[in-house]
Amino acid sequence: MGEEVVLRGQIGPFWEQSTPPVIAPLLKLCVGGCLAMSLMLFFERLYMGIVILFLKLFARNPHNTYKWEPIQDDLELTHFVYPMVLVQIPMYNEREVYQLSIGAACGLSWPSDRIIIQVLDDSTDPSIKDQVELECKRWASKGINIKYEIRDSRNGYKAGALKEGMKHNYVKLCDYVAIFDADFQPEPDFLWRTIPFLTNNPEIALVQARWKFVNSDACLMTRMQEMSLDYHFTVEQEVGSATYGFFGFNGTAGVWRIAALKEAGGWKDRTTVEDMDLAVRASLKGWKFVYVGDLKVKNELPSTFKAYRYQQHRWSCGPANLFKKMVVEIMRNKKVSLWKKLYLIYSFFFVRKIVAHIVTFVFYCVVLPATVLVPEVSVPKWGAVYIPSMITLLNAVGTPRSSSYLFD
Repeated sequence: MGEEVVLRGQIGPFWEQSTPPVIAPLLKLCVGGCLAMSLMLFFERLYMGIVILFLKLFARNPHNTYKWEPIQDDLELTHFVYPMVLVQIPMYNEREVYQLSIGAACGLSWPSDRIIIQVLDDSTDPSIKDQVELECKRWASKGINIKYEIRDSRNGYKAGALKEGMKHNYVKLCDYVAIFDADFQPEPDFLWRTIPFLTNNPEIALVQARWKFVNSDACLMTRMQEMSLDYHFTVEQEVGSATYGFFGFNGTAGVWRIAALKEAGGWKDRTTVEDMDLAVRASLKGWKFVYVGDLKVKNELPSTFKAYRYQQHRWSCGPANLFKKMVVEIMRNKKVSLWKKLYLIYSFFFVRKIVAHIVTFVFYCVVLPATVLVPEVSVPKWGAVYIPSMITLLNAVGTPRSSSYLFD
């Protein structure tokens, strides 16, 4: 107890002497920087809100922006009129969901001789590997063209598995590849609603569907995740698709043109956001993306804090690392317009992937609490209350039913 009193006696005078000349100016600088970033984030949210309003008022959607016609049967060509589709399902110790995901993929409505289901199993648990392989054999016995693929090591993790899966000889027969993570279950008509965009529009590389969360009501954490991700799909993906023909691939529930995937350099494991990496590289080659918001694929949100923390760490650190690797390449690119370059650098990467995370943690968790200890520094009400409140309300537009949680 005596040592604590002595320590407080030493810290008190030091704090009082150093606050006016050192701490206060530094904190003011931090406050100014955070307020500037808050305004950047607010105007970005406001801009996207205006674009979405315009799209809704004028009924703009992918079906009247791009050519879309259902694939028609041809008596002479028979099933060859349908393109060959590869369906990839990357897995890693998926004991709870492997049957659902494989079953959903095998249930896709498409001519059986024009589709290949590829299960890429990176499981390290031998019992799970045996169960997944047995499930694949069960579907194969029903006449489904399903391949069970494993590899010697998990180099590159998911990106490595997808890259390895594209090396098999039978993949050379395929025109498109649909990707579904192990906890995703597409509806039977998924390919009928996505492939026509690719067959009718040779400039399109990717068709992305929306996620539908089957466990959003499991707890408060899943409800808040739903609100955040619904904003991403309802606003960010929609705006990117409608205005620039570009958005970040979500890594699942999408169909790629294999020629575009190869031209972009294929899968790389240089960051933890291999899906975003591939999307940016394909965009810089001049390819366009289409987001189909009314096509939903069922999946589950992380319901434990450990899984959620891992996911958020990947989503927050990966984009910043990718931005560092690609910013020069984006600026030097000559295939895309200056406007699209500015969108990629400023809006897509800097504001959404860097500024948003800095403001959320540094401003609200560090700088604002610190101003309480330094009376010489004050934060204007508009920066501490009004702007954050408006950003939060704009974030809730994708999930109106959860808006009440904003005020709890």
